[in-house]
Amino acid sequence: MRLDTIGQNIRKYRLAKKMRQEDLAEKADLTANYIGMIERGEKVPSLETLIAILNALQISADMVLNDVVDVGYTVKDSLFGEKLEKLSSDDRKKIYDIVDVFIRHTKHIQP
Repeated sequence: MRLDTIGQNIRKYRLAKKMRQEDLAEKADLTANYIGMIERGEKVPSLETLIAILNALQISADMVLNDVVDVGYTVKDSLFGEKLEKLSSDDRKKIYDIVDVFIRHTKHIQP
């Protein structure tokens, strides 16, 4: 289990909202130092702290946990599908062809 991705995802969404660590810390009632430690994967936030961070960023838990929780790949698949729907049929076919090549060369395909 890669818990460090929690911090990486928090950082990604913080930056997307153009927030500094200090801004997030203030909104979540934490210290900027502690936010930095979470983002670097040095600390894993408690549930209460994670909720405070999520609320401060105005994002949902699945956005931060999708790389940690196995079912998170379902969320990624859904987001990927939404992106594909916006493409032309030619571009979608190209992407499906690329994915097919990757799948054929993957050694860990389950029956």
